[in-house]
Amino acid sequence: MIQLREAQQFVINQCPPLGQLALPLQEALDCVIGDSVVATESIPPFTNSAMDGYAVRSADTVGAPVRLAVIGSIMAGQVLNEDLAPGQAARIMTGAPVPGGADAVCMIEETDDHDEGRSVTIRREVRRGEFVRQQGRDVGIGDVVASAGTVLSPAHLGVLANQGVLSVLVHPHPHVGVLSTGDELYTGTGPLPPGKIRDANRHSLLALVRREGWNVTDLGIVGDDDESLRQRLTTAASTCDAIITSGGVSVGDLDLVRVVLDDLSGRTMRWMQVAIRPAKPLAFGLLADSGTPVFGLPGNPVSAMVSFELFARPALRAMGGHRSLHRPVVPAVTDVNLERRRDGKLHLLRARVSLDNRGGWHVETTDGQESHHLQSMSEANALILLPDGSGARAGDLVDVVVLGANDLTRDGAVVTEHDRQMTMS
Repeated sequence: MIQLREAQQFVINQCPPLGQLALPLQEALDCVIGDSVVATESIPPFTNSAMDGYAVRSADTVGAPVRLAVIGSIMAGQVLNEDLAPGQAARIMTGAPVPGGADAVCMIEETDDHDEGRSVTIRREVRRGEFVRQQGRDVGIGDVVASAGTVLSPAHLGVLANQGVLSVLVHPHPHVGVLSTGDELYTGTGPLPPGKIRDANRHSLLALVRREGWNVTDLGIVGDDDESLRQRLTTAASTCDAIITSGGVSVGDLDLVRVVLDDLSGRTMRWMQVAIRPAKPLAFGLLADSGTPVFGLPGNPVSAMVSFELFARPALRAMGGHRSLHRPVVPAVTDVNLERRRDGKLHLLRARVSLDNRGGWHVETTDGQESHHLQSMSEANALILLPDGSGARAGDLVDVVVLGANDLTRDGAVVTEHDRQMTMS
């Protein structure tokens, strides 16, 4: 058997980032930027008001209340073409340029206007710089506003738009094809024919890809037919950056998937038995003609999903230019005994992880831990990493892979950030 970390590294090493592509900002969310972007404009582009009120000279407000002459009004998008002289003020709206001579803004709630707006009483002393946003205070010309390797968030896109950027060079989201194999699979409605099972894997795997925000193509089902499988994979490789298959990789499975993938990869496809449970069998390699990575995942439903999390997801993130590849791992108190026997494998138990009202992580297993218990996986939001040995007792700390960010609290606790990465041996 091969250790998990070695298998992960083997797969990831063969999945370099996709080439950079210029995408419109509205299509670049969650993409990884290829090159750093340097500001060519200062933000704010001019000194402006942070409040609706009156632009004033702070020195004029000493000994407030004071009465000042109002020489004009400045709306957002307008400018006042004269500077304030001593004893003068200007009505100003939020975001409007502060006129020359002014060095502060008094909010409207602390003023009283007179003579139909021709004068104003400032009721308190205003400090220099109060409610004034200085030019370049947020971003200065020459500042790096998005570093290479940054995952573009909605805020990043706003920052880039502030610089007049309409498109950005990124590593695009990978386009992934998902294929199920086997004569036993059935997609129709109504009672199952004898010996048939429904295809759950493809729907789970398609959803896992979509949840990452990646592009996905449903490649359907291919039965145990050499030529059909060969044609489906070859066609998919012309449009997909990577292909995920499920079924036909375990010891004892029909040799068809092995034969076809071995041939299409130019005899470089690697068949691994990884020291984990579930998801021990894994096939991985590159199609010879296109260089397209193919992830051959196990056929058992839970094994397929766990294998996706451990191997396909981090490798596909690498293809998308991400530097953080694995899901976060947190130490949690197990609320139940975790029994196991020594077998040389790392066990990955489906579990529910949550936070108590003091911010401490707790975890317990879901019912049913066999690799065909998909219902158990549907109730889980985490995987307990239980190393080879005799297990753990209730109250012990165990490492937990957090699969989802939703529903992580209990007793009204607030979710906190953890960034331990999943590096397992």
